[in-house]
Amino acid sequence: MRVAHVITRMIIGGAQQNTLFTVEDQYRDYQDEVLLMTGPTTGPEGTLIPRAEQGGMDLRIIPHLTRSISPFNEWRAYREIIAELRDFQPDLVHTHSSKAGILGRAAAWKLKIPTVHTIHGAAFHFGQSPLHYRAYIAAEKWAARRCDRLISVCDAMTHQYVAAGITTKDRCDTVYSGMEVEPFLTPPRLPLEVRKEWGIEPHHIVIGKVARLFHLKGHKYLIEAAKRVVEAEPQVRFLLVGDGILKAEFEERINELGLSEHFIFTGLVPPERVPELIHAMDIVVHTSVWEGLARVLPQGLIAGKPVVSYDIDGAREVVIPEETGYLLPSESIEPLSQALIELASDPEKRERYGQTGRARFTDQFRHETMTRQIREIYQRVLDERKQNKR
Repeated sequence: MRVAHVITRMIIGGAQQNTLFTVEDQYRDYQDEVLLMTGPTTGPEGTLIPRAEQGGMDLRIIPHLTRSISPFNEWRAYREIIAELRDFQPDLVHTHSSKAGILGRAAAWKLKIPTVHTIHGAAFHFGQSPLHYRAYIAAEKWAARRCDRLISVCDAMTHQYVAAGITTKDRCDTVYSGMEVEPFLTPPRLPLEVRKEWGIEPHHIVIGKVARLFHLKGHKYLIEAAKRVVEAEPQVRFLLVGDGILKAEFEERINELGLSEHFIFTGLVPPERVPELIHAMDIVVHTSVWEGLARVLPQGLIAGKPVVSYDIDGAREVVIPEETGYLLPSESIEPLSQALIELASDPEKRERYGQTGRARFTDQFRHETMTRQIREIYQRVLDERKQNKR
């Protein structure tokens, strides 16, 4: 196949890693001709551009495809995407993320190219102003009519888009976000060695969170819950993997609570180091208030760790109470404290939940499984287009 992918940024994030695995698999395993279009990628989150450049596929930067809203830039980016598509002449366009998803589908529609769009996370979400919320729903409705299929990274995304009147269930397919599972099955480095590097003693119970230090990721709820956790289990250490604009604010609050010695900030780390850090944890916690399906939840389970998450979006599709972890009310603090205390004090439960999760989800989240399912959707779309032309 000849496929063009369009995404707003290639930062180090779940949607971007998902997209890069898809592109790499298509190019390497299926010998597809693949184009990856993305806007300029800068910021504290890090970039996947160097890895994409090394992959051998066609990578093109769209100068005006930026995350911030600017009608002038949007128009320029739209024209730039059209120009690249005309040059590449793909059989199909696959769009990702909110802005690239709308502009990319508009460009492909104009050129009459079959299109699929992946919903990595809802464009409309908690925390937006009513104006932005309604505007994104209207834009997604408009764009949904201009593509052949929608791919959701979890069933919850489909339910949200159907409930908002954007699309119908029969036009959606769920394909879980794939990853390289082997490093999560087998530690790249010994956990004791990694823990020592960060000043973590063998007797410490490590509660880890992998996420940008950013709004909506919910670090503030974990920090508030930590006081009671440490009072009950003083050997607990919190390992926060990632960087972002809220680091100084979080460090100040942790200091106010007298918990500085219990928190470790790793800063930005390359994606290939995430598996060794998860293996160094005893419990994986994720307190986002908005997320499609956080990759760290299946990653933690595949690594054999119990998971604790707020009951948002797709979390309940992998966090199964009494089997793989704890599913808690969003933004809650007391239930979060209690769940972490229970797991910190019960090594047998930690082991049981982690092993159950590993057995249930390893194959489901292999990137090879994801890419195979996505290509099957491509083929259906192309076949349907051919039949409609007859």
